[in-house]
Amino acid sequence: MTAHRIVFANEKGGTGKSTTAVHVAIALAYQGARVACVDLDHRQRTLFRYMENRLDTEKRREISLPGTRFAVYDGTEVEELEDLAGAIAEEQDFLVFDTPGRDDPLARHVATTADTLVTPLNDSFVDFDLIGQVEGETFKVKRLSFYAELMWEARKKRAHSTINEQRREMDWVVVRNRTQHVEARNMRRLDSALQELSKRVGFRIAGGLSERVIFRELFPSGLTLLDKGHLGDLGTSHLVARQELRSLVAGLNLPMPQRSGGQSDQDMAIAAE
Repeated sequence: MTAHRIVFANEKGGTGKSTTAVHVAIALAYQGARVACVDLDHRQRTLFRYMENRLDTEKRREISLPGTRFAVYDGTEVEELEDLAGAIAEEQDFLVFDTPGRDDPLARHVATTADTLVTPLNDSFVDFDLIGQVEGETFKVKRLSFYAELMWEARKKRAHSTINEQRREMDWVVVRNRTQHVEARNMRRLDSALQELSKRVGFRIAGGLSERVIFRELFPSGLTLLDKGHLGDLGTSHLVARQELRSLVAGLNLPMPQRSGGQSDQDMAIAAE
């Protein structure tokens, strides 16, 4: 069995990429999937440290939480990375990669090998510029940016090889993270530009996670929004955030394994209330 690769990639930092990767990985574990994670940002190691904190919390509180295998790769060789990925993903359903928020050769490599490529973007034209450039007056897309061209070529190459390799085509999902209440006209312009570019490049658009303080507060404990019973009293905004997470995971259209012992989508929805 080959693990389904989910790659969280964006050459721009500050988009909530690691937070999204962690929550998606744990959400899959809650549904009974076997998940492995590789953190390629050996400087910050956000995903790796998050999972370490989660283990520490389990030991300290003497509790058991759904979790993942996880590792960090601090080398430079693609072959070594693939050896690590193959070892950690053995007998796993999903292999999640969290990549640095900068141009990085290994990040490019795993992005081009993704089964599901997730690119989180903040709701602004500053972040949109990563994938497309717009006219200053009309806000119409005038050209693809380098990253979009790279992913476009990767998807074409992958499509040509899917028949021989028996792998499905890459599903590229642009996730709108950290949405805020901004001026309506600017939001409409951004919506229009994303829709136009999605048709040209072939990505899908999904809602992500809004900017919330709780995500920063959860990091030291390694807990997630799904860890009901271990978070204390949560407000309405946190319940809304759980709904955002459920919608995001559903929107990724991932191939869930048919296995007893895990929680179904309905069970996960109940656990997240």
